[in-house]
Amino acid sequence: MLYLVLCERLQRGYLNGVNSQLSGAALTVQDVSVVYEGQAALHHVTFEVPRGQLVGVLGPNGAGKSTLLNVITGLERPSTGRVLVYGRAPEDAKRLVAYVPQHERVNWRFPVTAYDLVMMGRCTVLGLFRRPSHLDRERVLECLERVGLTHLSKASVGTLSGGERQRAFVARALAQEAELVLLDEAFSGVDVGSQESLVEILLGLRNEGKTIVLVTHDLTGLARRFDACLCLNHHVCAYGPPGVTLTPELLRELYGAHVGLFAGGI
Repeated sequence: MLYLVLCERLQRGYLNGVNSQLSGAALTVQDVSVVYEGQAALHHVTFEVPRGQLVGVLGPNGAGKSTLLNVITGLERPSTGRVLVYGRAPEDAKRLVAYVPQHERVNWRFPVTAYDLVMMGRCTVLGLFRRPSHLDRERVLECLERVGLTHLSKASVGTLSGGERQRAFVARALAQEAELVLLDEAFSGVDVGSQESLVEILLGLRNEGKTIVLVTHDLTGLARRFDACLCLNHHVCAYGPPGVTLTPELLRELYGAHVGLFAGGI
């Protein structure tokens, strides 16, 4: 018991120490290119995200959006340029970053409950060799409650709806106590009500000083909720507040002439 108490105190001290060292931009991407077999997935991409913002990444299929998230997480190394997360290289900032993948990239048949999935978020904090303590279990339950999944904590993730699954992954990010949360098409296959619930959770995180980067195809209601939009089509087409960046001309450049009608609703 004494060992677990000491571990909890060390854990809290470590997290406080990490948070006290965070300064400057949450995310800096400098001249990043990624080339596959001679084809550029990303071409000299440069932008910076201040701490405590909700940023939407917009662009057509194949524009390099998921590749960008992979570079930020350190899953992929850029051919040129660099990425800094709170001034650190991705490999040195893994605890600071949480990733919510595309629905299609998850094996939903894997036998794990919503509670287990969220507890996985504690692994980054716990380390490999320490068993979850009472504090960790309480934290997981708090995160499930925050996203409205307490009643489904024992349910297999394979039985959850699309919106419930995404909320479970957001709860995992909360349990990890990450400072930068990356979401790849979090609203794909999710009904409007669940989308709004997720947005409110993300806005709450933003208001607490967390930084959210969300890849999405939504061009109507959601776009106006962003602090900034990164418009990507292998290169940065535009970056800034939605009202400035999402012009009819830009939307036509990204998606073709048929989406110009959405511009009036953004």
